[in-house]
Amino acid sequence: MTSDPIYDVVRRALQEDITSGDITTAATVRPDQRATAILLAKSRLVVAGLDVLTEAFHQLDPAVVVDVRHPDGSRCEPGTIIAELKGRAAALITAERTALNFMQRLSGIATLTRQFVDAAAGRITILDTRKTTPLLRVLEKRAVLTGGGVNHRFGLADGILIKDNHIRLAGSVANAVRCMRASSKGLPVEIEAQSLEQVDDALVAGADIILLDNLSTPEIVEAVRRCRGRAKTEISGGVTLDRLPELARTGADFVSIGALTHSAPAADISLEIEPLAS
Repeated sequence: MTSDPIYDVVRRALQEDITSGDITTAATVRPDQRATAILLAKSRLVVAGLDVLTEAFHQLDPAVVVDVRHPDGSRCEPGTIIAELKGRAAALITAERTALNFMQRLSGIATLTRQFVDAAAGRITILDTRKTTPLLRVLEKRAVLTGGGVNHRFGLADGILIKDNHIRLAGSVANAVRCMRASSKGLPVEIEAQSLEQVDDALVAGADIILLDNLSTPEIVEAVRRCRGRAKTEISGGVTLDRLPELARTGADFVSIGALTHSAPAADISLEIEPLAS
């Protein structure tokens, strides 16, 4: 149980909310009382995080039964029952807010990701970034996958991305790439370019992937033309749902979108609890 990557984050979230006890529930709900609940979508959403929600309830009552009607990745309209739960009433009501906080956050990420994936229409790969909530990255990046996106590097050890600050500190694009080639053990080298001139510098230096940062659409089209057959291209900066179809037609390989994890609105989900007859 404790080897599960979600176990500890759920444990700490429950402790943050419960602290020394749920004084309202302790006073109003009998310890032996049982209840049933429905997990209800109240906005249009893509479901994500049911395993985290289940973990929250199981840490307070391992016997809680979660009957999933619409698994992660399902599209749900308002009024859809996502799952039904049965167990000790006190556990259901005490874990409710923690479980919903996770579920709403992760479903919001999956929902926004699916919107971008739909807008891309298969013409460009939707990537996430490291702009995640501290300590929740594993959950948020899984929600991106649930929404149909693709994870970029999970952490700093997972891939090479030479950005403007690296270039300034290394002295030049060429020197930064030379240093990386000497120590990267064959990993692809990605370089950020903020102009067409920097695109040319990155190509000369031998970049495998060029990150086109905040370029205009005509500049992106030209950069893709220059890179064709020499390096893959990734668009970043100023990416919106309205602009995505236009960007998808540029011929770039990838588009990375920080908003998937740092600005996704929470999905509206509720838990409606009713007592079970004794």
